[in-house]
Amino acid sequence: MDTHTTSNEIQIELTDEVAQGTYVNLAVIAHSEDEFVFDFIRLVPGVPKAKVKCRLIMTPDNARRLLHTLDENLRQYDETRQGGGADDANSFGGMLPPIGKPGEA
Repeated sequence: MDTHTTSNEIQIELTDEVAQGTYVNLAVIAHSEDEFVFDFIRLVPGVPKAKVKCRLIMTPDNARRLLHTLDENLRQYDETRQGGGADDANSFGGMLPPIGKPGEA
């Protein structure tokens, strides 16, 4: 008799080093037909050079999942900060997103 159980639960391990996090304040996003590339960068005022601190590569489906999850988390954040939600779901909490070259966020 086969007595295995199925579960959709995933155990995620977070090392101490990764748990410290990495501060970034710029994201450059590029894509091809098969993948999205997210470069996360830390800009320091007065320093003309900046290094990529982290690069994530995702399939378009996973990039859509990230977008959906980020949107949902920002909505929840706005609701707790404003006591009821933003006036416009696309208002970015009353702030405009930065303007960049195509492919930059």
